[in-house]
Amino acid sequence: MDKVDYKILSLLQENARISNTEIARQVGMVPSGVLERIKKLEQSKHIQEYTARLKSESLNLSLLAFVFVRADEPAHRIDTAEKLAEFPEVMEVHHVAGEDCYLLKIRLKDNKSLAVFLREKVGNVSTIASTRTVIVLETIKETSRVCLPETWNKH
Repeated sequence: MDKVDYKILSLLQENARISNTEIARQVGMVPSGVLERIKKLEQSKHIQEYTARLKSESLNLSLLAFVFVRADEPAHRIDTAEKLAEFPEVMEVHHVAGEDCYLLKIRLKDNKSLAVFLREKVGNVSTIASTRTVIVLETIKETSRVCLPETWNKH
């Protein structure tokens, strides 16, 4: 990977719908060269997917919560995490160090939906020993963008 690859990744993170022609203009290449680089970035899994970022509140999903999960399973197993990842409300599942085993990021309609989710879905995963839930009151920053090496010294 070189500076041009990082610039292409940065532009795609900012706007996944940017045209190859516009990327080429901004990096000083021909569009066919940019297309070839993007294909290589996709094949090497530097680019995992292209997605649209939705406004959760406008979709009646205004409750954001983080759930710490402690599981009764051997340390080398992640069966619990795999079961939790199947729930559509779960946006992220992280295996974490510390007293808890996993950290979930979930989006739901409201507190009642959270209670039902914890009771009827999480509560039915037999390997879960306990949970702790933190409800987000206000989000100051939320992004899926990765801080690329080319941007480290700009902030």
